[in-house]
Amino acid sequence: MARPVAFVDTSVFCNILAVPHMHQDHSSVLAELTQRRKTHDLILPVTAVIETGNHIAQIADGRLRRSCAEKFSAVLRMVVERKAPWTLNRVEWDEAYLLDLVGGAGTGATLVDLAVQHLGCGDLSILAERNRYLARTTGTTAEIWTLDGQLASYS
Repeated sequence: MARPVAFVDTSVFCNILAVPHMHQDHSSVLAELTQRRKTHDLILPVTAVIETGNHIAQIADGRLRRSCAEKFSAVLRMVVERKAPWTLNRVEWDEAYLLDLVGGAGTGATLVDLAVQHLGCGDLSILAERNRYLARTTGTTAEIWTLDGQLASYS
């Protein structure tokens, strides 16, 4: 059986990058990253990249915004160069993906019902991406590594 996989959520990625006002658990997340690398293959979903980039763009202090954006850019380059602790997941933005998203990505509820329950489309997108990953792989499990209790309940 292949090693288990963990999809890195935005809450974790922001802590790793120490995004201002979004890194309250920085030390514990870095410690957990060290442990998870020993037991899991880590995947950085496209949603975590987009949401983290948006959080960085909203940092009020221009110097901090630039510094954080430079660190973010460097980490993304490391991913491309296969030097980061996680890999990319190829995901197709197509009809099947959107139907999975609208259908609730295997949660048992629809996008509308989940939105009413405050589960955002970004979180739902990570679940849909994980579903697509599992559909094309065999012999592994995939969880969502998140600090968000609601998203964790679907992991």
